[in-house]
Amino acid sequence: MPLAGRVAIITGAGGGLGREHALYLARKGAKVVVNDLSLEAADIVAAEIVAAGGEALAIAASVTDEAAIAALVEETHRQWGRIDILVSNAGILRDKSFAKMSLDDFRLVVEVHLMGAAICTKAVWDTMRRQAYGRIVMTTSSSGLYGNFGQANYGAAKMALVGLMQTLAIEGERYGIRVNCLAPTAATGMTEGLLDADSLARLDPALVSPALLALTGEDAPTRAIVCAGAGHFARANITLTGGAYIGAGSDAGERVIAAWDQISDTAGSLVPGYGFTQLEREVESAKAANASHAAARG
Repeated sequence: MPLAGRVAIITGAGGGLGREHALYLARKGAKVVVNDLSLEAADIVAAEIVAAGGEALAIAASVTDEAAIAALVEETHRQWGRIDILVSNAGILRDKSFAKMSLDDFRLVVEVHLMGAAICTKAVWDTMRRQAYGRIVMTTSSSGLYGNFGQANYGAAKMALVGLMQTLAIEGERYGIRVNCLAPTAATGMTEGLLDADSLARLDPALVSPALLALTGEDAPTRAIVCAGAGHFARANITLTGGAYIGAGSDAGERVIAAWDQISDTAGSLVPGYGFTQLEREVESAKAANASHAAARG
């Protein structure tokens, strides 16, 4: 029971992927808060956990409702005295091509996925800092990492969650808080009608949830993006190429075009430890080029 004694909050856990996450973490020993918009759905999942010998609490709340999420966190504290794990899973789809998408649908998807995750994380952040322990999992998507037709709103929100994860992992490190992203592929209500029967049969949501043990356990990494589906697990990374020094001048733009292959070459690329890595590399490149030019003139 590697998560024995840990308390986990899972949003959107009344069905689909969230339900599987809740059942999985409970089997690994965690006490689970099953959150969903529907109290009936959350109650059913919580009852499954209890029937299997675990501990669970069902709480209905929208992740976009700050007061409701604050009350959820307060009730979790009252019940179990701590919060160790947050799996931000709740989400919606409003798929259309960007030309046909209303800005209301764009805002709604960003509000639920991005702001919902931020609201839930903010609600548990001080608790995790005080107890010097926390494991947070944001749910991103390949649609955000790589794009997908008809999902400009969803993709924008999901990539924004990667940016949120990157910064929170840096800020939480000294407090024992580790923040990661999970990019799942699963047959759920959100993907209904998008997949053929054979794909649906292979994409059991239960095959994604084992990734959570790596991301929420004692030895969890931080700033990892794990892609999981159909029993397959992989890592995605935001990388920075070695690039090329172009310098100034009226023809700098033309020289960027001429050096495009070198700028794009992924050989020797790295995963930056923080955002200023880009700035540091650029300044060092400029210094090296200037030193080389000075030496050549000397």
